[in-house]
Amino acid sequence: MIDVNELRKGVTFELDNELFKVLEYEHHKPGRGKATIRIKARNLRTGTILDKSFISSYRVQEADLEYHNVQYLYTDGSLYHFMDQDTYEQPAIPAEVIGEAANYLKENLNIKLTFYQNKPLDIELPITVDLNVVEAEVAVRGDTATGVNKKVTTETGLKVQVPNFIEAGDVIRVDTRTGTYITRV
Repeated sequence: MIDVNELRKGVTFELDNELFKVLEYEHHKPGRGKATIRIKARNLRTGTILDKSFISSYRVQEADLEYHNVQYLYTDGSLYHFMDQDTYEQPAIPAEVIGEAANYLKENLNIKLTFYQNKPLDIELPITVDLNVVEAEVAVRGDTATGVNKKVTTETGLKVQVPNFIEAGDVIRVDTRTGTYITRV
């Protein structure tokens, strides 16, 4: 059991036989009375968002999770194939588990997979990923007085707003948390 005061962003816990991952955490202490903890958490099985308030002395069940460092190999459309870097096993993860993270997966990318009761549950990407630009809009000549951006498409299909000087064939660094352009590599 863990105290609700320890439910920080990224912590996974069990509540009512469901598994949740904390997205937002807020501690509220009124002038009198007990503190309340407000969280926003995602149900890792269904994907629904839960807004919940707890009294500060409340406890929740800690989730027993396993973490594996894996390397992304390839996708066959419905399954994403990885290789465990310790055991060399090759788990295949359904596309529903990968979700939006598929936009950042490229061959040989090292990531962390989370397993719960020997089933893949979640994927943790590195903070930044370097992606090749395959398609770029044409920049308007002379339009440099303000920070004008254009949209490009990367090798994984991700569409990103970038500065006008980025062209097809360039490699850009993208923040996987927000999906925004950081720099040209």
